[in-house]
Amino acid sequence: MAVPRCLTIAGSDSGGGAGIQGDLKAFAAAGCYGMSAIVALTAQNTVGVTAVHETPPEFVLAELEAVFSDIGVDAAKTGMLFSRPIIETVAGFLAGHRVPLVVDPVMIATSGARLLRPEAVEALVTELLPLATVTTPNLDEAVVLAGKPGSRRELAERIHALGAAAVIVTGGHGEKPVDHFFDGSEHFEISVPRHAKPATHGAGCTHSATLAALLAQGMPLYEAAQEAARISSQAVASGLDWLGAGEGPVDVLRLEEHR
Repeated sequence: MAVPRCLTIAGSDSGGGAGIQGDLKAFAAAGCYGMSAIVALTAQNTVGVTAVHETPPEFVLAELEAVFSDIGVDAAKTGMLFSRPIIETVAGFLAGHRVPLVVDPVMIATSGARLLRPEAVEALVTELLPLATVTTPNLDEAVVLAGKPGSRRELAERIHALGAAAVIVTGGHGEKPVDHFFDGSEHFEISVPRHAKPATHGAGCTHSATLAALLAQGMPLYEAAQEAARISSQAVASGLDWLGAGEGPVDVLRLEEHR
């Protein structure tokens, strides 16, 4: 039986907790073959991001062409995209190579470092969101995309109106731990257990990568959203809070200990 093929288009996290590294672990845990198009290198650990080196857009395009032309892609996700030229390159390619696409609009690292330049937000909204099968902003990111504050329901409706086929405003931020799902016709709330453990680095990446992997396997979107919420929450419960001096990374590879 063929193994589903998943592609992450994102930045590299040298600390291994989030970004490309976190996505590939989540793909593997979900039973998929993982591939990557790296758009930036970050010098990063559990304490913070100390440097970012952007990949030339023409090289990002070469990565995408290499993967699609030979191996093939059953689903893809985007994470940190950093700049307008990168977003334009990625969106232009994916517009001609349509696959189920999870857009995780990564803007700020867990440590507070900016991972999306302010002038790139418009390009993300106008060029990438209309290609999204689903987008997964956290509460803060949803406010930026929507243009003004509101309830999770209101934010999801505004972001859907920008072109995304479905929206999940994730529950890791804010007082109520719930993912708000809207597919253009129905609203659902997905409860997300919150764990009092300082090991949340990579939780958002794990959620969106798991969601992409489940879509690659043919799971319906709402069911995939429920399962991705469960797995990312368990990854926090399994997290390596002893690793490093800052917020520890999630661990998606040892969930059986917390079933």
